[in-house]
Amino acid sequence: MPQEDPRRRYTANLQGEVDSAALYRTLAQTEKNPQLAQVYGRLAAIEDAHAEYWKDHIATIDHLVPRLRPGFRTRALAWLARRFGPAFVLPSVDTLEHLDSGTYDARIIEALAAGAPGALTGSTLARLEGRHRGMGGNALRAAVLGANDGLVSNLSLVMGVAGADLAGHTILVTGLAGLIAGSCSMALGEWLSVNTARESAQRQIATEADELEQVPEEEKEELSLIYQAKGLPEDLAKSLAGQLITHKKTALDTLVREELGIDPEELGGSPWAAASTSFLLFAVGAIFPVAPYFGLEGMPAIIASLVASGSALFLIGAGTTLFTGRGVLSSGVRQLLVGFAAAGVTYGVGKLIGVAVTN
Repeated sequence: MPQEDPRRRYTANLQGEVDSAALYRTLAQTEKNPQLAQVYGRLAAIEDAHAEYWKDHIATIDHLVPRLRPGFRTRALAWLARRFGPAFVLPSVDTLEHLDSGTYDARIIEALAAGAPGALTGSTLARLEGRHRGMGGNALRAAVLGANDGLVSNLSLVMGVAGADLAGHTILVTGLAGLIAGSCSMALGEWLSVNTARESAQRQIATEADELEQVPEEEKEELSLIYQAKGLPEDLAKSLAGQLITHKKTALDTLVREELGIDPEELGGSPWAAASTSFLLFAVGAIFPVAPYFGLEGMPAIIASLVASGSALFLIGAGTTLFTGRGVLSSGVRQLLVGFAAAGVTYGVGKLIGVAVTN
């Protein structure tokens, strides 16, 4: 088995550090909380140091050290962070190819251990960790997948009735009905999901508040163990837990974030906002297959529908690379093939049904 080219491996590692440093710098610039911004800044500095390490390795085997720019995913995430804030993109950071949750936590601890002025309090660290692991609230992922659901389902529906050789007006009405029905169904499902999650979170927070009131020493021990698990020395962890437990509101906030993984300020977000967003995203995706039928009929309408839908499918596939780490071209083509495969099946079924009905 041939050995991997060390220069290629070192260059790939260098690219990962360049991407991480650029993204953390953007998060530091856009974060409104100065303590969290300081952590992001220190993480960027750590990544810069790692980049120099890989540059030195490359220099030992090749005097030509590449000057790398941040990749597509990093530039896209940075653009989104500047416009929507760090919380919008932070859950996606964990899924980049060069990061995992363990490394992320270790680098936070490393940044804290560097002795930054105004070190983070336990509640601030808990807030950062809560944002990081809040994958259920990943608006970016929801936006891409919501639009994809609308696009693929309505493309399949439109192609199905088109295969049955129905009139263009009938296909248009069917496509619009599918858009509205699907959007309403998605909105209702999202409302129920978020509302149920909020009620569950509120119940857990109430239980945690009762435990903090009734058995504070046990909760103090839990806090200490949590911080020890994060890598803090036992004496420092106990000292931090002792300080927090004297302030019930701060202690409850920290326990809820650390032990339950719940952000008490958001509780998963507003169910109405989630429902309206889900409705809109599904509708945006679902409009592509049906839009050409406003002005076309027959085969020209089918071709225009496939072209519009294919373009949107490729863009959605490219968008998934923001949280999957795959290549843009391969993700876009894969999404295109999957969407067209579903449309092909329904078109064939519609063709068979149309023939059966007319006979």
